[in-house]
Amino acid sequence: MGTNADLGALFGAAADTTTFLGLKSCSDLETLTAPVALLGAPCATPYASVGAYCRNAPDALRRATGSLTANVDRHDFDHGGPVFPDPDLRPVDCGDLSFDETDGAANRQKIADAVSTMVRRGAVPVLLGGDDSIPIPMIEALGAASGGKKFTILQIDAHIDWREVHMGERQGLSSTMRRASEMEHVERIIQVGARGIGSAATTDYEDAVAWGVTFVTAYELHKQGVQSVIDLIPDGSNVIICIDADALDPALIPGVIGRAPGGLSYYQAVDLIKGAASKGRIAAMDFVEFMPERDVSEIGALTFARLITTALGVLVRQAAVPQG
Repeated sequence: MGTNADLGALFGAAADTTTFLGLKSCSDLETLTAPVALLGAPCATPYASVGAYCRNAPDALRRATGSLTANVDRHDFDHGGPVFPDPDLRPVDCGDLSFDETDGAANRQKIADAVSTMVRRGAVPVLLGGDDSIPIPMIEALGAASGGKKFTILQIDAHIDWREVHMGERQGLSSTMRRASEMEHVERIIQVGARGIGSAATTDYEDAVAWGVTFVTAYELHKQGVQSVIDLIPDGSNVIICIDADALDPALIPGVIGRAPGGLSYYQAVDLIKGAASKGRIAAMDFVEFMPERDVSEIGALTFARLITTALGVLVRQAAVPQG
């Protein structure tokens, strides 16, 4: 009587599903035809003291969707219809990139090359990290691959990631938004969800403000609402969305390295994604910093995977509307 029921089997899900939501796989990016492509990036530029501590996140997030694979075409109340209403616009799962913990430069190049290929093939890249150094090569590659477009970054994170250098490394997770600010194709950064005590000094925050970052802290978001953020995104923007798992409250995603109370709710995160899509086009997304080893009863994997699922539904609906 103590055996847990296999709900996936109850719903008719296959036991050996290895892709996110049971989506088709695409191991060769040069053959990519889908409008949205998932890619696991377990590691970019780890700090030597912790290594690739989020390396197992992509597979954990895929497993969290296993029970839903048979029902992916059922009614989804967060979209008012199926997640993927057009079978010709379904995303694909491109598997994971290989990595070497001792060679950050090579890891970054693999990420940049993959993102460049995805964009060239007409797909919106959705990266599953991995720690929060993953976005640096992703954002950099978007500039080179997008023909002179300018981008707005919407960062959803408990931390601001504006350190110049940490542990002798300039490309690590504590420096992501500072590195992004140095890229010519990044014209605007909106950072949402900062709270508590992070690794940033007050001078780092002041540097960000001097550059032009608009901050909406978690406290302000709870008081003012999501629309206060969406109003900051100009109509017609090309938006890069960077989501750190610790932006959400640890009651929802406990599997993070730095838990802090007061985080965002699932629907606040959903409304930020949907709101960004309503103001422009989402050019790329990353979901990073989930650490399955610190999860509790897999509730964090479920929540983060559900947020990714909802984001994919937003992206395929965007793909159905021709660019003006």
